[in-house]
Amino acid sequence: MPGSICDVLPAAAALLEVPGAVDRLALADWVGDVDRIAVVLVDGMGWHLLPELADDAPLLASVVTGDAGRLRQLVCTFPSTTPTSLVSLGTGATPGEHGILGFTVNIPGTNRVLNHIRWRDDPPQAQWQPLPTWFERLTHTGVSARAVLPAWFIGSGLTAAAYRGAQFHPTRRGEDYAQRLADELAAAPGLVFGYIADLDTAAHVFGIGSCQWHAAATVVDTLLTRLVEGLARSAALLITADHGGLNVPDDARVDLDADPRLTAGVRVVAGEPRVRYLHTEPGAASDVLATWREVLGGRANVCGREQAVATGVFGPVHPRHLPRIGDVVVTCTTATAVLATGHEPPETARLIGFHGGATDAEMAIPLIVFRG
Repeated sequence: MPGSICDVLPAAAALLEVPGAVDRLALADWVGDVDRIAVVLVDGMGWHLLPELADDAPLLASVVTGDAGRLRQLVCTFPSTTPTSLVSLGTGATPGEHGILGFTVNIPGTNRVLNHIRWRDDPPQAQWQPLPTWFERLTHTGVSARAVLPAWFIGSGLTAAAYRGAQFHPTRRGEDYAQRLADELAAAPGLVFGYIADLDTAAHVFGIGSCQWHAAATVVDTLLTRLVEGLARSAALLITADHGGLNVPDDARVDLDADPRLTAGVRVVAGEPRVRYLHTEPGAASDVLATWREVLGGRANVCGREQAVATGVFGPVHPRHLPRIGDVVVTCTTATAVLATGHEPPETARLIGFHGGATDAEMAIPLIVFRG
Protein backbone atom coordinates (compact mmCIF):
# COMPACT_ATOMS: atom_id res chain seq x y z
CA MET A 1 0.00 0.00 0.00
CA PRO A 2 1.38 3.45 -0.88
CA GLY A 3 1.80 6.01 1.85
CA SER A 4 -0.42 9.04 2.10
CA ILE A 5 -0.01 12.79 2.02
CA CYS A 6 -1.11 12.56 5.67
CA ASP A 7 2.19 10.82 6.48
CA VAL A 8 4.57 13.49 5.17
CA LEU A 9 4.72 15.98 8.06
CA PRO A 10 4.65 13.32 10.81
CA ALA A 11 7.61 11.66 9.08
CA ALA A 12 9.44 14.99 8.84
CA ALA A 13 8.68 15.68 12.51
CA ALA A 14 10.04 12.26 13.45
CA LEU A 15 13.30 13.08 11.66
CA LEU A 16 13.45 16.23 13.80
CA GLU A 17 12.89 14.06 16.91
CA VAL A 18 9.50 15.48 17.82
CA PRO A 19 7.94 13.30 20.55
CA GLY A 20 5.00 11.23 19.30
CA ALA A 21 5.81 11.69 15.60
CA VAL A 22 5.88 8.48 13.57
CA ASP A 23 7.93 8.00 10.40
CA ARG A 24 5.55 5.71 8.48
CA LEU A 25 7.41 6.53 5.26
CA ALA A 26 10.71 5.16 6.63
CA LEU A 27 12.54 8.34 5.65
CA ALA A 28 15.12 7.85 8.38
CA ASP A 29 16.45 4.77 6.58
CA TRP A 30 17.82 7.00 3.85
CA VAL A 31 17.92 10.54 5.20
CA GLY A 32 19.67 9.78 8.48
CA ASP A 33 20.40 12.55 10.98
CA VAL A 34 19.26 16.02 9.96
CA ASP A 35 18.36 19.11 11.93
CA ARG A 36 16.42 20.99 9.27
CA ILE A 37 13.93 19.94 6.61
CA ALA A 38 12.25 21.80 3.76
CA VAL A 39 8.88 20.44 2.62
CA VAL A 40 7.87 21.86 -0.75
CA LEU A 41 4.47 21.12 -2.26
CA VAL A 42 4.21 21.53 -6.03
CA ASP A 43 0.53 22.02 -6.78
CA GLY A 44 -0.69 19.65 -9.50
CA MET A 45 2.49 17.58 -9.89
CA GLY A 46 0.78 14.21 -10.09
CA TRP A 47 2.69 10.92 -10.16
CA HIS A 48 1.47 10.04 -13.65
CA LEU A 49 2.60 13.42 -15.00
CA LEU A 50 6.25 13.00 -14.02
CA PRO A 51 7.40 11.31 -17.27
CA GLU A 52 5.89 14.10 -19.36
CA LEU A 53 7.22 16.79 -17.04
CA ALA A 54 10.69 15.31 -17.36
CA ASP A 55 10.92 16.51 -20.97
CA ASP A 56 11.42 20.07 -19.70
CA ALA A 57 12.73 19.39 -16.21
CA PRO A 58 16.26 17.98 -15.96
CA LEU A 59 16.12 17.47 -12.20
CA LEU A 60 12.79 15.64 -12.33
CA ALA A 61 14.07 13.61 -15.27
CA SER A 62 17.03 12.45 -13.19
CA VAL A 63 14.68 11.58 -10.35
CA VAL A 64 12.45 9.49 -12.64
CA THR A 65 15.44 7.54 -13.96
CA GLY A 66 16.74 6.95 -10.43
CA ASP A 67 19.88 9.04 -10.88
CA ALA A 68 19.02 11.66 -8.23
CA GLY A 69 17.12 11.71 -4.97
CA ARG A 70 14.70 9.04 -3.87
CA LEU A 71 11.23 8.70 -5.43
CA ARG A 72 8.18 6.88 -4.12
CA GLN A 73 4.47 7.00 -4.81
CA LEU A 74 1.95 8.35 -2.31
CA VAL A 75 -1.76 9.09 -2.57
CA CYS A 76 -3.55 12.30 -1.72
CA THR A 77 -6.87 12.39 0.10
CA PHE A 78 -10.33 12.58 -1.47
CA PRO A 79 -11.59 14.79 -3.02
CA SER A 80 -8.27 15.26 -4.82
CA THR A 81 -8.42 19.02 -4.56
CA THR A 82 -6.03 21.61 -3.16
CA PRO A 83 -7.87 22.76 0.01
CA THR A 84 -8.54 19.19 1.11
CA SER A 85 -4.99 18.03 0.41
CA LEU A 86 -3.30 21.01 2.05
CA VAL A 87 -5.21 20.48 5.28
CA SER A 88 -4.58 16.72 5.15
CA LEU A 89 -0.88 17.50 4.78
CA GLY A 90 -0.92 20.07 7.57
CA THR A 91 -2.90 18.05 10.09
CA GLY A 92 -1.91 14.53 9.10
CA ALA A 93 -5.63 13.72 9.22
CA THR A 94 -8.16 12.54 6.66
CA PRO A 95 -10.86 14.88 5.27
CA GLY A 96 -13.58 13.23 7.31
CA GLU A 97 -11.61 14.10 10.43
CA HIS A 98 -10.56 17.67 9.64
CA GLY A 99 -13.74 18.66 7.75
CA ILE A 100 -12.28 20.43 4.69
CA LEU A 101 -14.23 18.10 2.44
CA GLY A 102 -13.92 19.81 -0.92
CA PHE A 103 -13.10 22.92 -2.90
CA THR A 104 -16.54 24.24 -1.95
CA VAL A 105 -18.99 22.86 0.59
CA ASN A 106 -22.42 23.80 1.87
CA ILE A 107 -22.43 25.44 5.30
CA PRO A 108 -24.87 23.20 7.20
CA GLY A 109 -28.16 24.78 8.15
CA THR A 110 -27.89 27.39 5.39
CA ASN A 111 -28.03 27.66 1.61
CA ARG A 112 -24.53 29.20 1.60
CA VAL A 113 -21.61 27.61 -0.18
CA LEU A 114 -18.14 28.16 1.29
CA ASN A 115 -15.28 28.47 -1.20
CA HIS A 116 -12.24 27.37 0.80
CA ILE A 117 -9.85 29.37 -1.37
CA ARG A 118 -11.71 32.61 -0.64
CA TRP A 119 -12.55 31.82 2.98
CA ARG A 120 -11.38 34.38 5.51
CA ASP A 121 -13.07 34.25 8.95
CA ASP A 122 -16.68 33.21 8.31
CA PRO A 123 -17.18 30.49 9.47
CA PRO A 124 -14.64 30.98 12.30
CA GLN A 125 -11.41 29.26 11.35
CA ALA A 126 -10.79 27.26 14.53
CA GLN A 127 -14.39 26.05 14.65
CA TRP A 128 -14.59 24.99 11.02
CA GLN A 129 -11.25 23.11 11.20
CA PRO A 130 -10.54 22.38 14.90
CA LEU A 131 -7.73 19.82 14.62
CA PRO A 132 -4.16 20.81 15.57
CA THR A 133 -1.64 21.05 12.76
CA TRP A 134 1.85 19.61 12.75
CA PHE A 135 3.16 23.17 12.66
CA GLU A 136 1.53 23.69 16.05
CA ARG A 137 2.90 20.42 17.36
CA LEU A 138 6.43 21.27 16.30
CA THR A 139 6.19 24.74 17.79
CA HIS A 140 4.84 23.41 21.10
CA THR A 141 7.86 21.11 21.40
CA GLY A 142 10.32 23.91 20.70
CA VAL A 143 11.05 23.03 17.07
CA SER A 144 10.91 25.96 14.65
CA ALA A 145 8.15 25.64 12.05
CA ARG A 146 8.04 28.24 9.28
CA ALA A 147 5.93 28.70 6.15
CA VAL A 148 7.11 30.86 3.25
CA LEU A 149 3.92 31.81 1.43
CA PRO A 150 2.54 34.54 -0.85
CA ALA A 151 1.47 37.54 1.21
CA TRP A 152 -2.19 37.24 0.21
CA PHE A 153 -2.35 33.74 1.74
CA ILE A 154 -1.62 35.10 5.20
CA GLY A 155 -4.73 35.46 7.34
CA SER A 156 -6.97 33.30 5.14
CA GLY A 157 -9.09 30.56 6.61
CA LEU A 158 -7.39 27.91 4.49
CA THR A 159 -3.93 29.04 5.62
CA ALA A 160 -5.04 28.82 9.24
CA ALA A 161 -6.66 25.42 8.71
CA ALA A 162 -3.55 23.95 7.09
CA TYR A 163 -0.61 25.82 8.65
CA ARG A 164 -1.85 27.16 11.98
CA GLY A 165 1.07 27.47 14.38
CA ALA A 166 3.71 28.21 11.74
CA GLN A 167 5.76 31.38 11.67
CA PHE A 168 4.61 33.02 8.44
CA HIS A 169 7.11 34.65 6.11
CA PRO A 170 5.18 36.43 3.32
CA THR A 171 6.59 36.83 -0.17
CA ARG A 172 5.73 39.39 -2.83
CA ARG A 173 5.17 38.93 -6.55
CA GLY A 174 8.47 38.88 -8.40
CA GLU A 175 10.53 37.88 -5.36
CA ASP A 176 13.20 35.20 -5.66
CA TYR A 177 11.18 32.42 -4.03
CA ALA A 178 13.91 29.80 -4.18
CA GLN A 179 16.28 32.13 -2.38
CA ARG A 180 13.72 32.93 0.31
CA LEU A 181 13.20 29.25 0.99
CA ALA A 182 16.93 28.59 1.02
CA ASP A 183 17.56 31.50 3.37
CA GLU A 184 14.90 30.31 5.81
CA LEU A 185 16.28 26.77 5.76
CA ALA A 186 19.80 28.06 6.44
CA ALA A 187 18.70 30.48 9.15
CA ALA A 188 17.79 27.95 11.84
CA PRO A 189 17.12 24.26 12.46
CA GLY A 190 13.54 23.06 12.10
CA LEU A 191 10.91 22.77 9.38
CA VAL A 192 10.37 25.13 6.45
CA PHE A 193 7.32 24.77 4.20
CA GLY A 194 6.98 26.10 0.66
CA TYR A 195 4.23 26.02 -1.96
CA ILE A 196 4.50 26.38 -5.76
CA ALA A 197 1.35 27.05 -7.82
CA ASP A 198 2.72 27.53 -11.36
CA LEU A 199 2.15 24.02 -12.68
CA ASP A 200 -1.44 23.71 -11.48
CA THR A 201 -2.37 27.14 -12.81
CA ALA A 202 -1.03 26.27 -16.26
CA ALA A 203 -2.85 22.92 -16.23
CA HIS A 204 -6.18 24.52 -15.39
CA VAL A 205 -5.96 27.44 -17.80
CA PHE A 206 -4.06 25.99 -20.77
CA GLY A 207 -4.24 22.23 -20.25
CA ILE A 208 -1.84 19.48 -19.27
CA GLY A 209 0.69 19.06 -22.07
CA SER A 210 0.29 22.61 -23.38
CA CYS A 211 3.36 24.70 -24.13
CA GLN A 212 2.49 26.89 -21.13
CA TRP A 213 2.37 23.82 -18.90
CA HIS A 214 5.77 22.67 -20.12
CA ALA A 215 7.13 26.17 -19.53
CA ALA A 216 5.81 26.03 -15.97
CA ALA A 217 7.56 22.68 -15.54
CA THR A 218 10.86 24.34 -16.41
CA VAL A 219 10.23 27.12 -13.88
CA VAL A 220 9.42 24.61 -11.14
CA ASP A 221 12.41 22.43 -11.97
CA THR A 222 14.78 25.39 -11.91
CA LEU A 223 13.51 26.41 -8.49
CA LEU A 224 13.82 22.89 -7.10
CA THR A 225 17.30 22.51 -8.58
CA ARG A 226 18.49 25.61 -6.76
CA LEU A 227 17.14 24.24 -3.49
CA VAL A 228 18.86 20.90 -4.01
CA GLU A 229 22.17 22.49 -4.94
CA GLY A 230 22.09 24.67 -1.83
CA LEU A 231 21.22 21.95 0.70
CA ALA A 232 23.53 21.84 3.69
CA ARG A 233 24.80 18.46 4.90
CA SER A 234 22.44 18.65 7.86
CA ALA A 235 19.38 19.34 5.70
CA ALA A 236 16.81 17.34 3.74
CA LEU A 237 14.31 18.38 1.08
CA LEU A 238 10.95 16.64 0.70
CA ILE A 239 9.02 17.44 -2.48
CA THR A 240 5.43 16.32 -2.90
CA ALA A 241 2.13 17.37 -4.49
CA ASP A 242 -1.52 17.75 -3.61
CA HIS A 243 -3.07 15.96 -6.63
CA GLY A 244 -2.61 15.09 -10.29
CA GLY A 245 -5.09 15.89 -13.01
CA LEU A 246 -6.44 15.35 -16.50
CA ASN A 247 -7.82 17.35 -19.40
CA VAL A 248 -11.55 17.27 -20.10
CA PRO A 249 -12.63 17.89 -23.71
CA ASP A 250 -15.55 20.19 -24.45
CA ASP A 251 -17.82 17.37 -25.56
CA ALA A 252 -17.37 15.57 -22.22
CA ARG A 253 -18.78 18.40 -20.10
CA VAL A 254 -22.24 18.36 -18.60
CA ASP A 255 -23.76 21.65 -17.43
CA LEU A 256 -26.25 20.79 -14.72
CA ASP A 257 -27.76 24.27 -14.92
CA ALA A 258 -28.62 23.71 -18.60
CA ASP A 259 -30.59 20.53 -17.92
CA PRO A 260 -33.81 20.87 -15.90
CA ARG A 261 -33.67 17.17 -15.08
CA LEU A 262 -30.45 17.72 -13.13
CA THR A 263 -31.64 20.73 -11.17
CA ALA A 264 -34.97 19.21 -10.12
CA GLY A 265 -35.03 18.62 -6.39
CA VAL A 266 -31.59 20.12 -5.82
CA ARG A 267 -31.39 22.83 -3.14
CA VAL A 268 -27.63 23.55 -3.04
CA VAL A 269 -24.81 22.64 -5.45
CA ALA A 270 -21.27 22.40 -4.04
CA GLY A 271 -18.04 20.53 -4.68
CA GLU A 272 -16.35 21.08 -8.04
CA PRO A 273 -16.64 19.77 -11.61
CA ARG A 274 -15.12 16.34 -10.90
CA VAL A 275 -16.92 15.79 -7.57
CA ARG A 276 -20.35 17.29 -6.99
CA TYR A 277 -22.17 17.51 -3.68
CA LEU A 278 -25.92 17.83 -4.24
CA HIS A 279 -27.96 18.91 -1.22
CA THR A 280 -31.56 18.07 -2.00
CA GLU A 281 -34.98 19.38 -1.11
CA PRO A 282 -36.73 17.41 1.66
CA GLY A 283 -37.80 14.01 0.35
CA ALA A 284 -36.13 14.47 -3.05
CA ALA A 285 -32.85 12.59 -2.50
CA SER A 286 -33.93 9.28 -4.03
CA ASP A 287 -35.37 10.94 -7.15
CA VAL A 288 -32.24 13.08 -7.60
CA LEU A 289 -30.09 9.98 -7.20
CA ALA A 290 -32.03 8.04 -9.82
CA THR A 291 -32.11 10.91 -12.31
CA TRP A 292 -28.39 11.66 -12.08
CA ARG A 293 -27.52 7.99 -12.50
CA GLU A 294 -29.67 7.83 -15.61
CA VAL A 295 -28.38 11.03 -17.19
CA LEU A 296 -24.69 10.48 -16.47
CA GLY A 297 -24.73 6.81 -17.35
CA GLY A 298 -21.31 5.25 -16.92
CA ARG A 299 -19.46 8.54 -16.66
CA ALA A 300 -19.77 8.98 -12.89
CA ASN A 301 -20.37 7.13 -9.68
CA VAL A 302 -23.57 8.55 -8.17
CA CYS A 303 -24.44 7.54 -4.62
CA GLY A 304 -26.04 8.77 -1.43
CA ARG A 305 -24.10 10.28 1.44
CA GLU A 306 -24.28 7.19 3.63
CA GLN A 307 -23.01 4.95 0.84
CA ALA A 308 -20.16 7.34 0.02
CA VAL A 309 -19.09 7.53 3.65
CA ALA A 310 -19.31 3.75 4.04
CA THR A 311 -16.77 3.23 1.25
CA GLY A 312 -14.17 4.93 3.46
CA VAL A 313 -13.14 7.35 0.73
CA PHE A 314 -13.22 10.30 3.17
CA GLY A 315 -11.63 8.35 6.02
CA PRO A 316 -13.55 8.28 9.32
CA VAL A 317 -16.11 11.09 9.20
CA HIS A 318 -16.78 13.02 12.39
CA PRO A 319 -20.55 13.48 12.92
CA ARG A 320 -20.23 17.27 12.88
CA HIS A 321 -18.78 17.07 9.35
CA LEU A 322 -21.39 14.75 7.83
CA PRO A 323 -23.77 17.54 6.70
CA ARG A 324 -20.96 19.11 4.66
CA ILE A 325 -21.16 16.12 2.31
CA GLY A 326 -24.05 16.26 -0.14
CA ASP A 327 -27.15 14.11 0.15
CA VAL A 328 -26.01 12.87 -3.26
CA VAL A 329 -22.32 12.57 -4.18
CA VAL A 330 -21.37 12.56 -7.88
CA THR A 331 -17.81 11.46 -8.64
CA CYS A 332 -16.70 11.49 -12.28
CA THR A 333 -14.96 8.27 -13.27
CA THR A 334 -14.13 9.10 -16.90
CA ALA A 335 -12.70 12.29 -18.44
CA THR A 336 -15.93 14.13 -17.62
CA ALA A 337 -16.71 17.38 -15.82
CA VAL A 338 -20.04 18.46 -14.33
CA LEU A 339 -20.22 22.21 -14.70
CA ALA A 340 -22.57 24.46 -12.74
CA THR A 341 -22.66 27.67 -14.76
CA GLY A 342 -25.48 29.11 -12.70
CA HIS A 343 -23.64 28.59 -9.43
CA GLU A 344 -19.95 29.20 -10.17
CA PRO A 345 -17.76 31.91 -11.75
CA PRO A 346 -17.74 31.75 -15.58
CA GLU A 347 -14.01 31.06 -15.65
CA THR A 348 -14.61 27.61 -14.17
CA ALA A 349 -16.33 26.48 -17.37
CA ARG A 350 -13.35 27.72 -19.40
CA LEU A 351 -10.81 25.56 -17.60
CA ILE A 352 -9.13 22.73 -19.51
CA GLY A 353 -7.38 20.73 -16.79
CA PHE A 354 -9.37 19.35 -13.85
CA HIS A 355 -8.95 17.19 -10.76
CA GLY A 356 -10.95 16.24 -7.70
CA GLY A 357 -11.97 12.69 -8.56
CA ALA A 358 -10.70 9.34 -7.32
CA THR A 359 -8.88 8.09 -10.43
CA ASP A 360 -5.19 7.19 -10.22
CA ALA A 361 -4.38 10.12 -12.50
CA GLU A 362 -5.83 12.46 -9.88
CA MET A 363 -4.95 10.70 -6.62
CA ALA A 364 -1.39 9.41 -7.12
CA ILE A 365 1.33 11.86 -6.08
CA PRO A 366 5.10 11.63 -5.71
CA LEU A 367 7.38 12.04 -2.73
CA ILE A 368 10.89 13.02 -3.77
CA VAL A 369 13.58 13.09 -1.09
CA PHE A 370 16.98 14.78 -1.26
CA ARG A 371 19.63 14.78 1.43
CA GLY A 372 22.30 17.50 1.56
